[in-house]
This record gives sequence, C-alpha cells and structure tokens, in this order.
Amino acid sequence: MKLVIVGGVAGGASAATRARRLCEDAEIVLFERGPDVSFANCGLPYFIGGEIAQRSKLLVTSPALLRDRFRLDVRTRCTVEAIDRRAKTVRVTDLNSGRRFDESYDALVLAPGATPLRPSIPGADRPEVLTLRSLDDLDRIMARVEAGAKRAIVVGAGFIGLELAENFMKRGLETTVVEHQPQVLPRLDPEMAAPIVDELRAKRVAVFLSDSAMAIRNATAGVTVDLASGTSLNADLVILGVGVRPESGLAAAAGLEIGPFGGVCVSDQMQTSDPSIWAVGDAIEVRDVVSGAMGHVPLAGPANRQGRIAADSIVRGASPLAARFRGVQGSSIVGVFGRVAASTGASAKQLARQGIRHRSVYVHPANHATYYPGAQPMTLKLTFDPDSGRVLGAQAIGGAGVDKRIDIIAVAIQAGMTVFDLEQLELCYAPQFGSAKDPVNMAGFVAAGLVRGDHPQADMADMLDGPPDDRSILLDVRTAEEFEMGHLPTAVNIPVDELRDRLDELPRDRRLLVYCQVGMRGYIATRILLQKGFDVANLGGGYKTYLLVQAAAGRRDRESP
Repeated sequence: MKLVIVGGVAGGASAATRARRLCEDAEIVLFERGPDVSFANCGLPYFIGGEIAQRSKLLVTSPALLRDRFRLDVRTRCTVEAIDRRAKTVRVTDLNSGRRFDESYDALVLAPGATPLRPSIPGADRPEVLTLRSLDDLDRIMARVEAGAKRAIVVGAGFIGLELAENFMKRGLETTVVEHQPQVLPRLDPEMAAPIVDELRAKRVAVFLSDSAMAIRNATAGVTVDLASGTSLNADLVILGVGVRPESGLAAAAGLEIGPFGGVCVSDQMQTSDPSIWAVGDAIEVRDVVSGAMGHVPLAGPANRQGRIAADSIVRGASPLAARFRGVQGSSIVGVFGRVAASTGASAKQLARQGIRHRSVYVHPANHATYYPGAQPMTLKLTFDPDSGRVLGAQAIGGAGVDKRIDIIAVAIQAGMTVFDLEQLELCYAPQFGSAKDPVNMAGFVAAGLVRGDHPQADMADMLDGPPDDRSILLDVRTAEEFEMGHLPTAVNIPVDELRDRLDELPRDRRLLVYCQVGMRGYIATRILLQKGFDVANLGGGYKTYLLVQAAAGRRDRESP
C-alpha cells in the first residue's frame, strides 16, 4: 500500500506515524509545503513573550527523526496543487527547485489545515499587518519586535489574540485589543468572559469591544488603525486574529464534498466522498457532540485524534478494531495574566441560538479547602437539560484548578452523564488538592436539586433593573453589613438566620426572589420559605453572579480604559 499525506503539523503527522505503527510494509509519503513538518503552533505566542526561550523548542519533531524512526518519506517545501482522482495521483511542486511531478497513491490523507482570515479593509495587506499561524509568521513578528516596535494592536479577542496581548505586554509593548463582538472569548457566555476584560485592563491592556478595524493607513511612525467607532489608534505592529477558514480549495477542486462552513465533509472514519481519500484537522467539518450540528472547530486535540483515526481506517478498514471519531465538544482553555478561562460543550447562548432547552447553575467555590493556605476562587457555570439532567456544557473562570474541573465535565459529556451523576462522582480529595465536596459535585448538587424541584430558580440576568414584574419582591438574605456594601435594586434585607422569626414581614400574595452572596444561603432560605407555603425562587449564583452579569451588560457598548 502506498499512502500519501498532504500536510504535517498535528493531523498529518499523526496519521503518518500511526499508519507506520500499524503497517510496517506500507510506503508512506508526507508532503509539507513549509520547512517544518510538525511544530507547536499553540506555543507561538509564548516565544514572543519569552516564556519559551528557544525557538527550537517549538519543533515537535524533525523530518530526519520521522525518516530514521518511522521510515517515512518526508518531503518539505513541497506543495500539492491538484488531485487526479481517476488516476489516483497528486500534482506536486518542489518549491526549492521548481520541479513539478505527479505522485501516485493508493490512499490519500488531506491535512492542509486552515488559513487566517484577513478582513477586506483598506491597508490589511500592509507589511505592518501580520497573522500568527506558522513559524514563518512568528519570525516576521519577532523581526518587528526586535527592530524596536513599541505599540501593538491585536484585532480579535479569541484565544490567540489574548495570548498575544499578554505576551506583547511582557515584551514591553503598549498593547490594544479590538473585538467586534461585545465580549472577549466569544465561545464563552458574556458574564463568564467579563472577568478577563477586568484582568486585561488591570494589566494596562486597552480593550475596545463592539468595535472593528475599518482601515489601516500610513502614519508618521508605523500605521494608524481607524475603528468603526471613529477612534483612531497608532501602532508599529498590527496582528489580525479574527479567525481562520478551512483550507479546502484542493479538495473542492477535486470535486470532493464541501460543507456549508467551507470544510471538507468526512465520515466518522475521516473518509471523504471519495473512498480513497481521507481528510483531517482544521480543513474539515465536524459534528458537535451536544447538538449534533456540523461546524468548523479548529483545535489541536481533535486534529491529532482524527489523524490516528484516518490511519486506522486506511489500514484496518471496517474492522471493529478501527477507531471512529465521536465528534467535538470544543474543550478549550486560555490563561491571561494568571486568570484562567476554560469551557467544554455548549454555551448557554449557543443553545439558545439553536433552540435547545437548557438551564444553567453557578457555583463559586475555591479550588481546594479554604482552611489550607493558597485557596483560589473560581466561578463554575454548568449547563444542562432541565428535563433529563443531561450535561450539555460547562465554563469556569478562576486560577488553579479550573482545568481539572472542566476536564472532568468534558468526560461527563462524552459519557452522556447527567447532573445526578455529577453529584455522585468520587474525586480525589486532600485539602491541598480539593474539597470533600468538589466544585464539580457542588455544581451537580445545585443542578440536580433544580431538576428535582427542590429549589425553584430564577436567573440573575433578568434582575439587572430590579424585579421583572410588579408581583415579585427581591429578598436579600445576607447579613446587614453585606447588604450595605451592595445589593440588587429595590431588594429588602432579612438575614437567613433571622428568617424563621420574621416570616410575618413577608407578603404571601407575592413571589419572593431570594439571593445571598453565592447561592448557598439563598438555597437554605428557599427551602424554609417553600415549606412555609411561600411562592419563592432562588436567584442562581447569588450576588457574585449578579456582578458578573452586570459587568457583561455594561460592556455592550465600546469601552476603553
């Protein structure tokens, strides 16, 4: 068998090495148009900031190692320009010599990746305007930084954009982030992303939300970026981080099926509409495990697994031993100046767009027992089916321990678990690592109680302007001192420890919306009032969640420091 692979990095290199491990006798040829067959593109921003000191550390493997250890025919600086499906050949150009030739295949794997989007605005093609996708991109950015760049503008506040902003600041560059959406990290729900904006501004990063770059023009020094809001910003360097599109042109020209998001359509064994061609990585469309909808999710983890699955399919065919791709759930994480944001599965806003019924709960625990030194707070949002309790997604913001909790819930989503399962999870506990009631358990307790009807819940997002109707009363059950430090508009205060003795102060013909600081005392008050015959609901997540929602709502319009 002769296997030809187009593209290295995550998906292509994984397919090549997996195929060799499964089939020692196969002829395996890997074409990579760049000079590096596999590199850590997720680590590129950290070389800029100096966290990764040596560029060579970004090279995952070398052509020489792949040739010596796996007997792969690795040909870098070779671009595949066309596929002849009838003849089972690819047309290749050697970029070093200019020679063009045809290479035959029995099986073909396409792993060309994705291309950074460049908005069609005046000046987007200027030499000061760059993207970050490859080591060549990194070298161009570093050349400008080392030549004395002092001001950087990052257009786009996704993962790469925020990582670049942090690392430009570490290099001493005055840094500005521009995002056309009203929040950073658009994959998250707005209130969960709001603390990242606070962190950026606390570190003197200028942030412009609900704004867009409309033109980039020459300035006395560097360039000027004109925003839709009318603001003009000066910079020596502009990085476009507004997303990527699947590099599916080769597949489309060969007549392979392309999906509505521009990616190659594949089966759960990564097989395209041609039974001799497979595709993996950022060039394909994938199924969302929560909603079942197709989409484009360019992440390194799925790309690696897809490469392995393609190799299994090629070598093992329909054998029960051959792996199949389950889909993606978008598990991702980013660190920004020590603040960590992570998510898995569907967000509440995504589910709302798709018309999928859901509820969410918030808990605000510490990452480990608070009596042990060094405990760090986090906010964990769990989203689930309100009827079955099936876990649909989770997001967390905090410091240490965020990754652990989101990883646990990612496994729960893969396994089709419910909030009742989260209640029962037995997780490692020692005071320096967690709590006897782990944050995941706590989220399960709250969500399961809501599904069971133990504590009716209303949402803080509906309370920004006070009670949603004249029939409702906001009841703050924190202490008088906490109440004086800040409370919801129009709320009345009866501390939970005094509640049983002051029930006659509460009207029985109106609905009571109860809240505390993080939800626990509100839950206790709700249980008391329910059993005393009151119409009551707990405001999920308490006053701390209200502050998050308020911060997100206050950023609907463009703001800067």
